[in-house]
Amino acid sequence: MDVEREFDEYVLACVLSRALEEIDAGEATVTEATGLSRTELREIINCGFPAVFISAFSLEEASDPAIGAEEELLRGMLFAHALVGDVASARFAKIIARRALRDDDLWQELGLCDPAELSRLLATHFPKLASGNTQNMRWKNYLYRKLFEAEGFSSCTAANCQECRDFKGCFDAEEGKSGLVETKGGVDLD
Repeated sequence: MDVEREFDEYVLACVLSRALEEIDAGEATVTEATGLSRTELREIINCGFPAVFISAFSLEEASDPAIGAEEELLRGMLFAHALVGDVASARFAKIIARRALRDDDLWQELGLCDPAELSRLLATHFPKLASGNTQNMRWKNYLYRKLFEAEGFSSCTAANCQECRDFKGCFDAEEGKSGLVETKGGVDLD
């Protein structure tokens, strides 16, 4: 179980790194970037990060995040599939719902290194939901498909995925760079 706890801490560090990027760019507060309350963030930061970094998150300047209807639906679906009574799963439900609203692939929006890390996170905290992605659909597309199905809607007009004109948009390999890849002068440093 320690391995999973360490992985959870790693994922939180990745998410908070993305949050810091958005804070520095003036795009969001830490609560807006994560979907977590100030209380939740204070607990996470105080327990898992050196005190020297705490001020960088400007928690005193942030208010609890406003939750829109789409995010509320995503949260609800994730909560319904989260490990019962697991605080980490509930927090990841909030984080994933918030970061899914962003434009890039979900693994990138979480600051993870690759889609496999997102698969591991979902399999750990939302095992029943994750196990349904048997065709290796991109995770954000899969989550929205499950949400639409739960609400009684269809997410596309094709009779089945193989007949869809946007098949690659859902099933192609998720590519791109991790949010953790540092660049200088346009050259990757890794």
